[in-house]
Amino acid sequence: MAKIKLTKNEFKKQKDALKRYTRYLPTLELKKQQLLSEIRRIQDEIEKLKKQYESMKTQLEKWVAVFGEDVDIGSLFSLQEIETETGNIAGSDIPLFKGISFEDVDYDLMEYPFWVDEGIETIKTFVAMNAEIDILKQQEEIIQEELRTTVQRINLFDKILIPQTRENLRKIRIFLGDQQTASVVRGKIAKSKLEKKKMEEAV
Repeated sequence: MAKIKLTKNEFKKQKDALKRYTRYLPTLELKKQQLLSEIRRIQDEIEKLKKQYESMKTQLEKWVAVFGEDVDIGSLFSLQEIETETGNIAGSDIPLFKGISFEDVDYDLMEYPFWVDEGIETIKTFVAMNAEIDILKQQEEIIQEELRTTVQRINLFDKILIPQTRENLRKIRIFLGDQQTASVVRGKIAKSKLEKKKMEEAV
């Protein structure tokens, strides 16, 4: 840190800086709490979707085992678009899952088992859930990065800028106090000399 000037102007400058730092720090702490809360919410949402996915997958496997026909359901539709929009969490832009669209392939109903329609819808649900999980993971990455930056700023203010500014103010206060004391002493000495000279002249 640059060497500070031991002046009244510098004292005011440092005092104003300390006010700014101490006012800004609680805002950063609040942002940190918001980000942590949002990360927990996203992680809970991912966990919920994963459990839902695994439960549906188990049901589907039992269902497929009963019918036993080997059908390539994935060839009967294709993913067209994953729709997202932009949201904002504590000043950070994040992607939000809006929906998913598919393009269906025409197929002859007579060539496929009766359960294929329901199978297609189930697989589409799996694809949509995976897409939503991916978007949630992107959100978490963005917010984790913002949290990292926020914690760095909190540490900068709390551990460096605020203590250093307080120390600067202490040094300037001591120096100005010493200067004032020296000035008073010089004044008294000068007054004493003046009085002595007047007395000598009067004799």
